[in-house]
Amino acid sequence: MAVRAVRGAITVSENTKELIWEGTKELLVEIIERNSLVNTDIISVIFTATQDLNATFPAVAARQIGWNDIPLMCTNEINVPGSLEKCIRVLIHINTEKSNVEINHVYLKGAKVLRPDLVK
Repeated sequence: MAVRAVRGAITVSENTKELIWEGTKELLVEIIERNSLVNTDIISVIFTATQDLNATFPAVAARQIGWNDIPLMCTNEINVPGSLEKCIRVLIHINTEKSNVEINHVYLKGAKVLRPDLVK
């Protein structure tokens, strides 16, 4: 079995705990569904958030959906002038038989501008 990575991102409308958790859960669930993942497939998860999102850690949302035995890490995005605001990004390392081209990366809401090549 190979180790692969799944990328994703979502934007939220406001810097509140509830919206950050809701958006992060929406992103994680969509990644799970599009890649047919189960918790035991997931090795680790790295979350980043733009510096305008500081009401909570996005990783809390992963715990809320039952990812209790998966190593999680949160960090800030580099504050680049003109970059997308209120954005949560995720990098999920997985065990899978899928090739890199079979992995479905997920970009939702305003984050679709980051990967227009993936928007269907």
